Amino acid sequence: MKVTIFSSNQPRHLNLAKLFSKISNEVFFVSEVSTVFPGQVDDFFKKSKVMQSYFQNVINSEKNIFGDIGFLANNIRTLSIKSGDINRLDKSQLADALNSEVYVVFGADYIKGWLIDFLVEKRAINIHMGISPYYRGSSCNFWALNDNNPGYVGATIHYLSKGLDSGDMLFHCLPKLNPKDNPFDFTMRSVLIAQQGLVSAVDDKSIFSLPSIKQDKSHEVRYSRNEDFNDEVAKDFLERDLKLNSKRFVYPKLINAIYG
Repeated sequence: MKVTIFSSNQPRHLNLAKLFSKISNEVFFVSEVSTVFPGQVDDFFKKSKVMQSYFQNVINSEKNIFGDIGFLANNIRTLSIKSGDINRLDKSQLADALNSEVYVVFGADYIKGWLIDFLVEKRAINIHMGISPYYRGSSCNFWALNDNNPGYVGATIHYLSKGLDSGDMLFHCLPKLNPKDNPFDFTMRSVLIAQQGLVSAVDDKSIFSLPSIKQDKSHEVRYSRNEDFNDEVAKDFLERDLKLNSKRFVYPKLINAIYG
């Protein structure tokens, strides 16, 4: 089996390629590169003391769960591009990656043009870090916690569509709260559960027979944008020092939920 992944270059993104490499003959990994020192370097998120403090927590949790950045397995073929360049690529540049049985998008930029048409036709699968249709857009699990909705932290496995996070849903993945979890560990483990759930479904081929369910946008709680997450919001979140208690979790209506 051949798998093509459109993703990024943080440890959590590399982990998805590693997991698929264990069940695939060949993985084509299109990696959109951004800094691995968010908050310390001006990039997708701006450089500031607040962002450095916030993202140090993210980095610590990510390393704890996924390990550090590093080289990938021999059966993973990587094409590294600058973040934002994905929609400038032509078919000849991606030719080797366009003959796979499975296509996955996770943490890539918004895909447009000929590539989104191709991926939708191939029934590509998107890992949305957030529980759709309730939380859509950017940094959804942060906003769920910030809104005091920890039961809405998780991921949605759905078909890729031309609309952002709006494709038909296959299943949801949610982390169980560990006693020692801080908010960053809790949300980061939701990534691992999503990856494991998807890879397992591809491996046993159940992904190909699961019924899909359309999203009802009338249930939307928040649609967040990149610019909504700023120094003021991050500072307030850090100062609140949230303590999670699973007994207080209220869960929305879920699709074929996987807990882990």
